[in-house]
Amino acid sequence: MDDIEKMEDVLRQNTTELADLRTKALETEFKRESFKKKRRQDKWTGDVYSQLGCQKQRASDDNEFLDGSSSSKKPCSGGNRTSSSKKPGHVAALILARGGSKGIPLKNIKPLAEVPLIGWVLRAAIDCGKFDSVWVSTDHDKIEKVAKSWGAKVHWRSPEVSRDSSTSLETIKEFLEKNPYVTVVCNIQATSPCLHPSHLQEALKKITEDGFDSVFSVVRRHQFRWKEVKKGSHQSTQPENLDPENRPRRQDWDGELYENGSFYFATTDLIMKKGCLQGGKVTYFEMEPQHSVDIDIDIDWPVAEQRVLRYGYFGRGVSMMFCRVSGCLTDGKIFLSVSGEDSVSIHTRDIAGLRMLQKDDVKVVLLISKEDLLMKSLITKLETMTGCEVMMVGEEPLKDVQSLVEKKKLDWKDVAYMGNDTLDASCLKLAGLSAVPADAPPNAAQAAKYTCKNAGGGGAVRDFVEHVLLQKEQAKAQMKQDRIDRNNF
Repeated sequence: MDDIEKMEDVLRQNTTELADLRTKALETEFKRESFKKKRRQDKWTGDVYSQLGCQKQRASDDNEFLDGSSSSKKPCSGGNRTSSSKKPGHVAALILARGGSKGIPLKNIKPLAEVPLIGWVLRAAIDCGKFDSVWVSTDHDKIEKVAKSWGAKVHWRSPEVSRDSSTSLETIKEFLEKNPYVTVVCNIQATSPCLHPSHLQEALKKITEDGFDSVFSVVRRHQFRWKEVKKGSHQSTQPENLDPENRPRRQDWDGELYENGSFYFATTDLIMKKGCLQGGKVTYFEMEPQHSVDIDIDIDWPVAEQRVLRYGYFGRGVSMMFCRVSGCLTDGKIFLSVSGEDSVSIHTRDIAGLRMLQKDDVKVVLLISKEDLLMKSLITKLETMTGCEVMMVGEEPLKDVQSLVEKKKLDWKDVAYMGNDTLDASCLKLAGLSAVPADAPPNAAQAAKYTCKNAGGGGAVRDFVEHVLLQKEQAKAQMKQDRIDRNNF
């Protein structure tokens, strides 16, 4: 009987492995086909303004799509840039994020895979490196704080463009009126967490190098459409994009292009003079289906979380981490003894976590305050126990930390920072990855991008280390996959 059970286990294991191989083969074939389609020249180009008309975007909660109406408005007061210029002037990214979401309350800052939803697109926009400024347009205090913690500027929208009936076009025009130096704007949808910097870079080239006035994102779908028949009607339905008698196979049909709403590039002239985001000399940028994720209702959340863990953009990974000792590595308590030998406690899990970072080639610097006399007396012991460099900082740690970041020729995106006090807020906002312990004060927590499950001195550092290593591993995996795709296709 035992032999039969063993054989069944082996059979089940082989079946699972075979299924995995089939899945990988299908994914490879799918990527190959997607790549071939992307290599096609955009035949759907040229000036199609007369065909499209000026489409007016309408807001559907925070997801703002198009309703098809048009209008003619006064021109923007700033700039004389021509739409075909290869020098775009000031290029701004703008994410619209109202606080009044009806589907999911404060959806834009709800954690998705431990990152605020809006954080995914902000990370992609900032790492894109092509925007002169990155903005979030909002009417809510909490969204403003999260946006600033991710390095974005904030456009505080007026009540007139914050209503349920307000259009995204109205909000964009208000932003441009207040910032007339902007010549090209990219409206990025906050609910598209699988957006990558490369998508934005390639799309912007169509304006800066190819002379288009507007570019929007699309996805290719292989779906047959049928004419809708009203309920109770005896009328027959009719096919809209196929011949049932000559029904094509999927591999024999190129499919159709659909807007996926991830982003819309447009010149300021087009928006302010023509009153639309899609017009003039217009083209599209085709995104892969796996990156076309849009979240509108709560049931989408678990699906989006799985997708973003596999296809989301996790940044470039960090190469240096700063960590406060008091309140992060310790719980901030000092134990007094009769003999006069004061002491503090450090959790072994946190020490192990720091060594994990070092093993992964992340330099760790422990920060102690110049006023912390006890910690100053323990510097040598800390360095021996953790293997980390210990640095003393002043009351405002930013100046000292900034000096070392510049000395190492790093960008703040390459830095992780863990703090526990209001004085750490500036560093928490600037760092590519930042965290506070579970018991940190509100001001520090609002500035950080991640809040640990454990309190200071109780495993919080290990929590953050695991988060940092996960992001780093995902970033490595993405770069490896990108190299494989380029080599294969």
